[in-house]
Amino acid sequence: MSEFSEGIVISRNIIINVADCSVTHIRASGAGGQNVNKVSSAIHLKFNVLTSTIPEEIKTRLMNLTDQRISKDGVITIKAQEFRTQEKNRDAAFRRLQFLIKSVLIKPKKRIATKPTRSSKLKRLESKGKRSKIKVNRKKVDW
Repeated sequence: MSEFSEGIVISRNIIINVADCSVTHIRASGAGGQNVNKVSSAIHLKFNVLTSTIPEEIKTRLMNLTDQRISKDGVITIKAQEFRTQEKNRDAAFRRLQFLIKSVLIKPKKRIATKPTRSSKLKRLESKGKRSKIKVNRKKVDW
């Protein structure tokens, strides 16, 4: 039994229905001998952000991500092929989708512009003065 049989739990309020995701079984690429040519163990998971039931604020943050897995149409495509079984690859794909959506749950803090303190300005100027004196002392002595 899969841990995602009831749905993909993002938070207490947000649960994505597994039926909203399109799961396709494909043949895995790479090494694997004869088995890789017979069995479709890799998974292609597609999830449409724009038509999903997640809150608008989270949809906006997902669409603003610079992630190559998210298309301009709002479709997240995840390919899982680490394991030899479809069930494990399916769970891995759902786990990656869960992690991606959880990453945008936390609202980013707004940056507050600050100015350097008076003492930090003085320290900076003092160190610049010291460096310039050292460099002046390196010059040739003119008699």
